[in-house]
Amino acid sequence: MDKKFVAGFVLVCIVLVAATMCVHQVQADDDRFKSCFNNCEQECKDGGSGSTYCEMKCDADCGAKEVAAKLNINI
Repeated sequence: MDKKFVAGFVLVCIVLVAATMCVHQVQADDDRFKSCFNNCEQECKDGGSGSTYCEMKCDADCGAKEVAAKLNINI
């Protein structure tokens, strides 16, 4: 019984460490997307386009760039 408990505890620790490392990578990707989106949206609005149009355009453009970066594809 004690061996199963210790094995379960070690497994939970390993999963938590792996999840923490994964969350850090997601945060970095999220910051890159936010930066792209904010710059794109500001440039779009400065160009005279509406808020809704700019949000949709920049979401699609930066989303495509984010996926391409994850897959190591040049756009």
